[in-house]
Amino acid sequence: MKILIIEDEEAAARRLQKMLLRIAPQSEVLQVLESIEGTLNWLAAHPSPDLILMDIHLADGASFELFRLGRVEAPVIFITAYDQYALQAFRVHAIDYLLKPVKEAELSEALQRYEHQQKKAAPDWAALLESVQGSSPGKRFLIRIGQQLKVVDLEDGAYFYTENKSTFMMSKEGKRYPLELSLDKLEETLDPRRYFRANRQVIFAMEAIAEMYAVSKSRVKVALGPEPTFEVVVSTERSPGFKKWLTGEA
Repeated sequence: MKILIIEDEEAAARRLQKMLLRIAPQSEVLQVLESIEGTLNWLAAHPSPDLILMDIHLADGASFELFRLGRVEAPVIFITAYDQYALQAFRVHAIDYLLKPVKEAELSEALQRYEHQQKKAAPDWAALLESVQGSSPGKRFLIRIGQQLKVVDLEDGAYFYTENKSTFMMSKEGKRYPLELSLDKLEETLDPRRYFRANRQVIFAMEAIAEMYAVSKSRVKVALGPEPTFEVVVSTERSPGFKKWLTGEA
């Protein structure tokens, strides 16, 4: 199995090569490339590899440009940070995606998946590009919890909140799911007739409201169900809009 590595972080590239030696000693790393330009030149001068391990963010831009130019013919395992739109698309169209820092067990599973899919049709890169670029967030998210993959419908969310710079969804059943999307992006996606942004930390659904209390003339405390571990207070600047939202005037 001849593999091309496209990775602009030298340490990450070395790690990948060491892991490949351990889990796939029969494989051959043809080259390690760190840019779109270098990759284009290499692909133009060499036969297509069997497999490409590709980082998304390269030294001179996003690797999607390689697909736009139609130069990628080999199956690809993507390497990426947490990018919500990319993760959904890659799971459908690519062999797999690996989250940095890459774990040896996950790389091994990805290589096994590559072996199993050799008889299947080639990925639809045009569909991949269309799904990743220029699209708005979907109503469903593919999330990863350890080795488990789960599809979560945003409409099942009682409320969404941030904690330690991470975003979470609390379902109506009281289950918490990590989301790879900011509250700002979620606010653009959610139905404004049903969900309200109380402050910088939380967005909640109308039906999640259990009780409300006047904290001051301009602030309202909201009790939610399932009960959160934090206090929810509609900020002063959002209170007028909150009252209109409650009565359907917003």
